[in-house]
Amino acid sequence: MKSHNRLIFSACLALLSGTCFSAPSLAQKGDAAALSVKIRDLGRAGKYAEAVALAERQVESLEKKHGPAHRDVGSALSNLGYAYANHGRDSEAEPLYKRAIVILERTVGADSPEVAATLTNLASLYQRQQRHADAEPLFKRALVVRERSLPSGHPDLGQSLNNLATHYEKLGRHGDSEPLFKRALAIYEKAAGPEHPAVATLLNNLGQVGKVQRRYGEAEPLIKRSLAIREKVLGREHPDVARSLNNLADLYERQGRYAEAQPLFERALAIRQHAVGADHPDTANSTNNLAAFYQASGRPGDALPLVERLIGNGRAQPRAALPVLADAERQQLMPREEAVNDMLNVIQRGTQSAAASAVNKLAVRLAAGSDRLAELVRRDQDLASEAEALDKSIVSAVSKERSKRDAASEQRARTRLAAISTERASLQKTLSAEFPGYAALSNPSPMTVKEIQSLLSENEAMVQFAVTEVESYVIAITRDSFDWKPIPRGAETLSQKIATFRRGLDLGKASDASGKSGLFDLALAHEMYGMLLAPVEALIKDKPSLLVASSGALTALPFHLLVTEKPAAAIPETFEGYRDAAWLLKRQAVSILPSAASLKALRALAARREQSTKPMTGFGDPLFNPAVKPGDGNRATRTAARSLATGAYTDFWQGAGVDRARLSDVLPQLPDTADELNAIGKNLGVAASDIHLGEDASETTLKRIPLADYGIVYFATHGLVAGDVKGLAEPSLALSIPKQPSEFDDGLLTASEVAQLKLNADWVVLSACNTIAGDKPGAEALSGLARSFFYAGARALLVSHWAVSSEAATRLAISTFDRLNANPRLGRAEALRQAMLAYLNDTSSPRNAYPAFWGPFALIGEGAAR
Repeated sequence: MKSHNRLIFSACLALLSGTCFSAPSLAQKGDAAALSVKIRDLGRAGKYAEAVALAERQVESLEKKHGPAHRDVGSALSNLGYAYANHGRDSEAEPLYKRAIVILERTVGADSPEVAATLTNLASLYQRQQRHADAEPLFKRALVVRERSLPSGHPDLGQSLNNLATHYEKLGRHGDSEPLFKRALAIYEKAAGPEHPAVATLLNNLGQVGKVQRRYGEAEPLIKRSLAIREKVLGREHPDVARSLNNLADLYERQGRYAEAQPLFERALAIRQHAVGADHPDTANSTNNLAAFYQASGRPGDALPLVERLIGNGRAQPRAALPVLADAERQQLMPREEAVNDMLNVIQRGTQSAAASAVNKLAVRLAAGSDRLAELVRRDQDLASEAEALDKSIVSAVSKERSKRDAASEQRARTRLAAISTERASLQKTLSAEFPGYAALSNPSPMTVKEIQSLLSENEAMVQFAVTEVESYVIAITRDSFDWKPIPRGAETLSQKIATFRRGLDLGKASDASGKSGLFDLALAHEMYGMLLAPVEALIKDKPSLLVASSGALTALPFHLLVTEKPAAAIPETFEGYRDAAWLLKRQAVSILPSAASLKALRALAARREQSTKPMTGFGDPLFNPAVKPGDGNRATRTAARSLATGAYTDFWQGAGVDRARLSDVLPQLPDTADELNAIGKNLGVAASDIHLGEDASETTLKRIPLADYGIVYFATHGLVAGDVKGLAEPSLALSIPKQPSEFDDGLLTASEVAQLKLNADWVVLSACNTIAGDKPGAEALSGLARSFFYAGARALLVSHWAVSSEAATRLAISTFDRLNANPRLGRAEALRQAMLAYLNDTSSPRNAYPAFWGPFALIGEGAAR
């Protein structure tokens, strides 16, 4: 039997949220207090449905007695949220927690224990949803409140220590988590005794830390002691017993002790099915764990029914389901096409990116057809996006100390949220009454092989990747065939290799061929090709156009720079040596799809959109420093990279915003972008009034013109990636900086502002630096500017993978549009391919052969002529 290092660890750490049940206040007497205690005890006993029913009655009773804003109502709402969360009803729990926080802050103060408890409950919910960035500040705030208000040995302080430690552990920060777990354990053993359920939770968590670090001899007795306490104190059928069983089973599986692991996994699943029902997230997690175990221990026939059940309710996890389906197909336990369709289902449901979600929303609007329905849908989507942003701002606010909060701003946000909720409720009634088919339209099913094939031309191949912790998969589809293969590399290995791959594309190391260790490694590019595409080469190699739907780390990989044949040398003696490499680009034009489903959105549904009436509008050569006039600048300025020195970014942050005066001093002017836009505009017959340069290349101009009239919307400027400027939470495009910045026009067009635009563009060009990047370092690529432009109404984007030479950007863009203008049926991806090859094959300078210069751009979305 083979070993299988499944990562179920993140699902098995436990928060001490059970102690976050809000106790009745001194004002609560008699029946109300007794009811609160009974709700808490039902939750601790795992009788979640009964706890929910009682908690709902308590809220209703207290609201009738005291009104909706009383302190006891706040506590009761927090308790009801906790009961819902235990029952797997997170979407109902979250708004209750937030409402409780508002009430409790007003009635007992922002630094009260009740507020700390509710902050912890909300953070716990976020952590369970893997929203770690939202959870961390809430956990920290709760800990600060309790450290200030409680003695050092108080159990609630132990709870906060455990919860913050759990957060660190889920992020792999073992050195930060373990001492906090030990400190919390010491507090609880002293305060509550050695057999308290909270002691069991902490023993479980410490055992998990040891387990993932392969300190099995230390981990096993800790987890066993945790299990023994829970069985004795809580009963053998309690859901927390299932948690300890899962953890001990996983420990045994990691050691190859399969006979001991199996009954523990099976018992954990049975407990959860009985306690919380078949559809609860915890039950789904146990089902995925057991399926993966059966697969790892050589029993695919037992694993398959579990996976099929999970696929049916939409809860199959790729890390568990994909190996089972792959093996079932190999062993002919299910038909090949059915297996691949199920794999596609799991991938599409389990790896939905933010950019793919934006394309899906666009597709819903396009498929709506009628002007009124499309208008209503767009309004509802815009309101939902606004509510999400406001909600994040409020959550961020409540995680801060009182002295750093703006009460008036928070109240404005809450008032606006209430107004949005009312308007969306009205919209939903209208949609249901006037357009009863809208619900099905807004929740499309995953695409099958045949559906994808019907959208492909004879000249196209699509590859869909799925990345899991242990191994990954590639599915290749053409119009008349399909294939799939495993990739024996997991997420961590792929991330490391792609980071190394990209280090060779730093323009700063490409001035000459010295320092070879920092130059692009052709051998690694060939290794990556062999790993990712060679397994399906026979199916895809003869198709001129390659569509790539990737996920995770692979979204940061420039696929066109893979090398299809073994190079003569990993790093050539001179730059000219790069010209002879067998770049994938020489064989195929590459388009990147946010998801497989986006192909349907961009093709079948986009055919319904109205054609734009004007060819192009462009924004370039923005004015960053009023002292520098448009068109000024020497050759050095004209060839500057469209990026800044990363190390200097934080210098531009002052107080509550970007110091645009200082930023303008260091942003190089880009006069060559005026040449770029004018040349392209001339070839496309663009009116001079549609090219906006200098002071006119501003947010004010952009937001006031009818962008939906233009087939191409073009930006030639600097790009700022989120995280590069301290406090700048979103990727942005730099436009002309006004003398008097305002909320309407501050010189930075952020991703959220882009999402509010109304486009009807076949192509949005972002001739700037690193515009493919995500919202923050390490985030999913394609999730920032790309997501927002798709949502706004773009079918395709031209973006860059790294800081690009301004001279190279201008040359590549002009060359691409020249080719497309000469032959409109060429397609965007092929025009870009030819432009890059022309640059690569230009022998006038050795640097032209180096991929950092000719290869920065990628085509995202629809690359074919349509």
